[in-house]
Amino acid sequence: MMWAPIEDLPSNWWDLASTELPPLVTVWNEQADRLRQSGEFQSFSEKLRREIAIETGIIERLYTIDRGITRLLIEQGINEALIPGDATDRPVRQVVSLIKDQEAAIEGLFDFVGGQRTLSTSYVKQLHQLLTQSQDSTEALDPLTGKIFRVSLIKGDWKRQPNNPLRQNGTIHEYCPPEQVASEMDALIALHHRHRDQHIPPEIESAWLHHRFTQIHPFQDGNGRVARCLASLVFIQANWFPLVLTRDDRAVYIEALETADQGNLSALVNLFAKSQKQAFLRSLGLSEQVLSESRRTQVIISSIADKFKQNQAASLQERCKRVENFAATLFDIASGRLTDVAEEIKLSVQNFVNDAAIFTVLAPAGDSRSYYHRYQVVKIAQDLKYFANLRNYHTWIQLVINVETSSTIILLSFHALGHEYRGLLVCTACAYHRDNTEEGESNINEIEKLTDSPFQFSYADEQENLVERFRKWLEDVILTGLEYWNKSI
Repeated sequence: MMWAPIEDLPSNWWDLASTELPPLVTVWNEQADRLRQSGEFQSFSEKLRREIAIETGIIERLYTIDRGITRLLIEQGINEALIPGDATDRPVRQVVSLIKDQEAAIEGLFDFVGGQRTLSTSYVKQLHQLLTQSQDSTEALDPLTGKIFRVSLIKGDWKRQPNNPLRQNGTIHEYCPPEQVASEMDALIALHHRHRDQHIPPEIESAWLHHRFTQIHPFQDGNGRVARCLASLVFIQANWFPLVLTRDDRAVYIEALETADQGNLSALVNLFAKSQKQAFLRSLGLSEQVLSESRRTQVIISSIADKFKQNQAASLQERCKRVENFAATLFDIASGRLTDVAEEIKLSVQNFVNDAAIFTVLAPAGDSRSYYHRYQVVKIAQDLKYFANLRNYHTWIQLVINVETSSTIILLSFHALGHEYRGLLVCTACAYHRDNTEEGESNINEIEKLTDSPFQFSYADEQENLVERFRKWLEDVILTGLEYWNKSI
């Protein structure tokens, strides 16, 4: 790919905006003050920053760290003593220094926003200086011999030599020539400021800024780390969460960047929006901490607050009723579609299988069986990293496929997210096998989630957009569920 000067947003940028995030942000904003008072939220925020700091280096292949040790570092803090020598491919002390630099850069983004500073090329250079503080060298390609060798890293300043990578197919991907970096970075920052004045949605602006920055590739090394910090900066300025991308996202992330190179930014916008959605859902799922009353004056304040609370309770009931009406609509759509699928399967196997039993089982709102399938639902919620609240609301639908001796179940569950029900519901989908033992008992095994994140919706949604989103999500679930069944035949 030949280098081309930096481009502005695509002309159809408004089509890229997420329809899922605005309702979710509305729910978050209404609970933000309560959540921020929670020690649990502070702990969540610290762990989120550690996760970003660790994973950004893994994405760039600066080092490797075992998943188990990664989880321990996220929970306990970045500590050299927690990393066994065989858990990483680099000296432990060096890895810890790199991670701490990356953690400091993320924390610095919050200070930058808190100081109401505006993005400049000098700050971009400061970011690079901080991120590479413990990195003394990088790889370079000798154009004459084709050999890779180590060179000293220039920190906090633009590159002085081309850094065009050689692709696996033998082609060279050209970034901005060194002599044009300064002017192209000035143009990038100017466009970004104009976008802020235009109130471009954060998920679009963060993806655009990240991609255009990587097109310039202004530094000798560390461009990916800086680019993700710039994307995080856009989100933090919007009072959202910093960008969380992990090693599991790497392949999709690189593919989205390559698609953006061809002029299509949608995949990168969708990836960033998905990351934000997961962060919002994880934060809203935190339990509420009870704040103690330590002074007599608080008793009076509490009695006043109770009056407001009573007024808000009525409003909350209305919100919950609205989202439950949405849930009933989506439940009907899902049950109808799964019933159609059951009939299609019957027709396809009737000439080959004599004892097939394919049907749906429904437990709508108010059904006495609403507590069924708790084990499967909680298991999937744990895999998707949120708390499944089945007390306040729970409905479910099963597609049961009994063919010969095999029994496969696809389960959809509608329930509340988080310990406190405030008008936010999710739908999750899983598949599993059920075997009958000689003693007549039923064993459940091989439970698999059918989506990477729950389908979330709230009272703040618009029904038309919600239904469209759900139909698309449901078709993906059905396809993945049938593939799961196919593997068991």
